Amino acid sequence: MTDDMNGSVNDNVKRTITHLTDGRELIYYDRRDDVDHSAADARDLPPRSPASEMRYDPLLDEWVAIAGHRQTRTHLPSAKECPLCPARPGSEIPSPYEVAVFENRFPSFSFNPGDRDLDRHGHVGGHGDVGEHGDVGGLSEIRPGIGRCEVVCFTADHDASFASLTDDQVGLVMETWADRTAELSALPGVEQVFCFENRGAEIGITLPHPHGQIYAYPYVTPRTRRMLDTAARHAAGNLFADVLAAERRGPRVVAANEHWSAFVPAAARYPFEVHVYPHRRVPDIPALAAEERAAFGPLYTEVLRRLDGLFGVAMPYVAAWHQAPVSYRRDLAYLHLQLFSIRRAPNKLKYLAGSESAMGAFVNDVLPEEAAQMLRQVEITV
Repeated sequence: MTDDMNGSVNDNVKRTITHLTDGRELIYYDRRDDVDHSAADARDLPPRSPASEMRYDPLLDEWVAIAGHRQTRTHLPSAKECPLCPARPGSEIPSPYEVAVFENRFPSFSFNPGDRDLDRHGHVGGHGDVGEHGDVGGLSEIRPGIGRCEVVCFTADHDASFASLTDDQVGLVMETWADRTAELSALPGVEQVFCFENRGAEIGITLPHPHGQIYAYPYVTPRTRRMLDTAARHAAGNLFADVLAAERRGPRVVAANEHWSAFVPAAARYPFEVHVYPHRRVPDIPALAAEERAAFGPLYTEVLRRLDGLFGVAMPYVAAWHQAPVSYRRDLAYLHLQLFSIRRAPNKLKYLAGSESAMGAFVNDVLPEEAAQMLRQVEITV
């Protein structure tokens, strides 16, 4: 069923909002005006899962989401059973599409608290910062895992990858990210929006179809808070801008164009890690100008092809957009993308073992300068 909330994200993109049979939103993004997304979801789906729980860790001053319902999510289906391929039985997307976004059926965060009422801040039953379960013992607390998780399908082509997308298709994905960031940032209780892609079985994907996810968190994530707190202590200027300026003069640049630079950071934690920065400081993807959005695709897909060309195998990676939180220290934030792989050699992975997992103390097996040089030397076809 298509509702009346359709419209253009900008002059070149049409957005069509529909709903699946369990009430979740499905949103199509198209570059054409004559598309037909009237096909309805014919599945008989169970009721939506209630919101997960968030539990507070007083030792680390962090929140942890507890989402037991995610244990039953779809895991590595065959190509003929892929729920992200359009217009087939069991698919989450009943119509052919260019880019499609839908609420995750197995979300880590959601605005579905069951019988509990939310106030305008996203809290349950007016209890403020403590959920209806209150204190769970010791110094811990429970809150409902209020927020939203979405799946972003980059293309209907099951056998494609982000690296194989055309510049126009990457541009449409960028417009989708920008629209979803703006929409999700406006939801009550949301403090940070995170767009990301997990690629490869080694990373732990559950669906091989080219797709990413978006998390709308009800708190500022630990890494973001730490980066912004560090930036607040920086003596002069903007810390991120100063890092970018220094890296652009150094030996670790992998690729660059008029609007973006991609480099291996001096203190890379992973064997192959690349950061991609716009040359102009902006807080988030919606703040990028049209020419900056257009320039991102050619540079980013070049970097991805270099990663794939390193060892002649599809490189597993995580691609993570670091955007400004909704309100916390937005003036210090600098949009950038962190791309990293756990593969350190053709047949070897970098496991996050004792030092990394228990102490958060990384030991990298590959010298960042050598990693940058290896990536620059990859011969890629355009």
